[in-house]
Amino acid sequence: MSRTIAAISTPAAPAGLGVLRVSGDDAVAVAARVFRPARAGKRLEDAAGYTAQYGYVFDADGDIDDAVALVFRAPHSYTGEDVVELSCHGGLYLLQRTLRALLAAGAVAAGPGEFTRRAFLSGKMDLTAAESVMDSIAASGRLAARAALSAREGHLAARMDSVRQQLAGMAAQFAAFVDYPDDDIPDLEPSAMRAVLCQARQEVEALLSTFDAGRVLREGVDTAIVGRPNVGKSTLMNQLAGWERSIVTAIPGTTRDVVEETVRLGDVTLRLSDDTVETIGVERARSRLQTAALVLAVLDGSSPLSAEDRALLETLHDTPAIAIINKADLTLALSPDEVRALCPYTVVLSAREGRGLDELTAAVRELTGVAGLDEAQPILTTERQRDSLRRCRDCLDEALAAVDSGLAQDAAAVSVDGAIEALLELTGERVTETVVDEVFARFCVGK
Repeated sequence: MSRTIAAISTPAAPAGLGVLRVSGDDAVAVAARVFRPARAGKRLEDAAGYTAQYGYVFDADGDIDDAVALVFRAPHSYTGEDVVELSCHGGLYLLQRTLRALLAAGAVAAGPGEFTRRAFLSGKMDLTAAESVMDSIAASGRLAARAALSAREGHLAARMDSVRQQLAGMAAQFAAFVDYPDDDIPDLEPSAMRAVLCQARQEVEALLSTFDAGRVLREGVDTAIVGRPNVGKSTLMNQLAGWERSIVTAIPGTTRDVVEETVRLGDVTLRLSDDTVETIGVERARSRLQTAALVLAVLDGSSPLSAEDRALLETLHDTPAIAIINKADLTLALSPDEVRALCPYTVVLSAREGRGLDELTAAVRELTGVAGLDEAQPILTTERQRDSLRRCRDCLDEALAAVDSGLAQDAAAVSVDGAIEALLELTGERVTETVVDEVFARFCVGK
């Protein structure tokens, strides 16, 4: 018998509605000890799955609030167990008092991600789908939300399961040849083995290629806005943030501290810092150029390209960067082609008027790889997933090398088994408890 767990599943902030979730073999009995139906003769214990009752939650001191109890019966629930969700007003005091009542009634406090962990352990979802739950919660744009939903629906696991089945068929033929040497089972033709291995490797490599862009969707991009004083960095920062986050004056070098803000530009979240300093050679600005994953180099389009501008762009030669020719609302004295020769990703805009932001959005999508993602296809979002597929790819490379070298099938068979094992770890069908603990440690309590 599994212990019955309870937690507040809505954010710890006042709201119109708050939800507490109870899951386990005794979930309905525990909830019934703190919930009284308003309609005479009704009992929560008698409720069928997918039904709701209106009533009151209470504790030893009396009624707490009116509430709705929604009952899910195993196995047709999120966790695969009996589940009760109590919805009441979203005041923090009301929710915490109700949770204390549930704990006093026999439940224990749920750990981080314990509801989703139970869903995984009961076979309601594979490990990639479980990981996508937090990606859904953290999604800051349409594409990130769509990618998380795709994984939660099992598309990532299904795509790799197709690869695993092809490799399993090959492994079965290897085993049959070894186990039944007297049955005249023919060797696999090297060309046939190579075709299967190459197809599998292509599928794995295609998924691996989505990781960097997938991480951008999940985590955002650490972005530095750099450039000479008074070129419009703070104005651009304010335009992207939607409010006056940086101090803007006509005096060069006014903003001396690094100002930070998180903004969403299309499907990409930028963790911006406005590195407005009096000279680009200052140590703090140089450090930001070395650590930023994306640099927005702002230039004054109303002035010719200066030696300092040129030095900045040359510094960014090996850094993902977009050159922004600002002040398009004035007469341009700076040639975009001249800048593009130093920085391929170049856009012209007016930070003051907000013109050209669509072009900047397109450049960010292109440079981060997000533009190349197919939202209808699964993508990788976690280091664990990438590690599993990298090991799978390495094993496939070893198997291909064995086939091309004319080695015995045994050599290729060992590598194929390794590739299959890596795919099983990806979906969680064969995974250590330590890995499972690490996956769910980043979950919030209540999910």
